Amino acid sequence: MEILVYGIINSVTLALMALGFTLVYGISGLPNFAHGALYIVTGFIAWSFIHTLKLNFLLAMFLSLFVTGLIGAAIYRLFLIRVRGMATSEIIASYAIGLAILEGLRWGGFKGMTYTLPVFIEGSLQILGVQVDLQRIMVVVVGVVVMGLLWLFTHYNRIGLALRAMAQDERAALMLGIDSDRMAVAAMFLGSFLAGLAAVVLLPLGNIVVEAGYNVLIMAIAVCIVGGLGSWIGAILAAFLIGFVQILTVVYIESHFQIVVALLAIIVTLILKPSGLFGRQKELEERV
Repeated sequence: MEILVYGIINSVTLALMALGFTLVYGISGLPNFAHGALYIVTGFIAWSFIHTLKLNFLLAMFLSLFVTGLIGAAIYRLFLIRVRGMATSEIIASYAIGLAILEGLRWGGFKGMTYTLPVFIEGSLQILGVQVDLQRIMVVVVGVVVMGLLWLFTHYNRIGLALRAMAQDERAALMLGIDSDRMAVAAMFLGSFLAGLAAVVLLPLGNIVVEAGYNVLIMAIAVCIVGGLGSWIGAILAAFLIGFVQILTVVYIESHFQIVVALLAIIVTLILKPSGLFGRQKELEERV
């Protein structure tokens, strides 16, 4: 029962970490390697709002998400738009921006174990005979709600439908008058917002440290590669696959091997099926 309960929690956690990365790549084709930096910078912004500006906890959370979304949109408008369409340059530029943000925070003194966010709900609950704290249950609830809202947004909202059109066929969308750069900005805002949302519900479970940004980026890349770059369904299924394998690793081996599981998942997928479980690439187009 512990493996089942914590496997579900860990899987939803990975899905939350990866949704923003998957959304940006699926819509605009941009591999946003600043994703981990945006995740951790949200925590530091929220911490600053709470402890420096003395804002209400919930207000600080919402403001930090909005600010992170604006940072993501600004990254595209100021930097990534200039290298759009050059795959290698997109990776280098986005990773360099993320590296600058994370190491800038470290240089600015945000290091050590002194920075934490308060939990939303204190206490614990017994599920199937397993004691689980309420914050982890909230992570699962938020994850399910976010996935549901994303589906509704992309199927019934005008902007969401435009984003889906860009993801399915960019040339056809351009012919219909949809602005590619404007949709890319919207995708970066929404993807950064989702990275921040993952941060505000997950960071209360631990400390806000720069290293967490690198770990989140690795986990997001692993989920997206295994699921298939650009596939939301694939990312969710991959999150559950990797999530349960990680929990089995914790139970039967050691907890610090979780990151090894993610890296092995990337390597095995690239060897056996480079396009991932639900990737768009055709089998004959895979360079193996």
